Amino acid sequence: MLIFYHAPQSRSVTTLWLLEELQVPYELEIVDIRAEGGAPESYRAIQPHKKAPAVVHDGVVITERAAIATYLADAFPEAGLAPPIGDPHRGPYLSWLVYVDSVMDPCLAARNYGWDYRPLDVSFGRFEDMTAHVEATLSAHDYAVGDRFTAADVSLASALHWAVDVMSLLPGTPAVRAYLERVQDRPGFRRLMAKGQEGA
Repeated sequence: MLIFYHAPQSRSVTTLWLLEELQVPYELEIVDIRAEGGAPESYRAIQPHKKAPAVVHDGVVITERAAIATYLADAFPEAGLAPPIGDPHRGPYLSWLVYVDSVMDPCLAARNYGWDYRPLDVSFGRFEDMTAHVEATLSAHDYAVGDRFTAADVSLASALHWAVDVMSLLPGTPAVRAYLERVQDRPGFRRLMAKGQEGA
């Protein structure tokens, strides 16, 4: 049994999209992170910071988007969203899954809120290095790790959609725009939009 703890219009939309790509049955539990005091205190037993997303699969709790994506794509290999161990794309795939949350997300948050920081003082580094890496990757091939869509693209495209189309933090360069059009034309993304869950 798979239970998905979700907060609409939050970063957990990324996990919702992934579940639509995997096409596996799941039970949806809405978490009201915007309530006064945040989510119910009882939810801390699932997510220690009362954040979303989180999943419970056959009694196993998984938190943090990159970990959830890695776990689910490996748990349901028939969807073909994770290069297997031994595949040369496995390393870049894992790198991108973590990069989106550990580098892109904080770089974008810092830019959005106008935070002033020295790149050497933080783990995520320079905004300009992040944008150059994304542009170089998407100029080199169609997807994050080559010529096929993976769970890493769900994470990357979610971040780019928010950064380019919602907050205008990044320019919609030809490479980025073509990439977003490719991934947003997928049936999984269209199913996500049909649920009215736009956002990242």
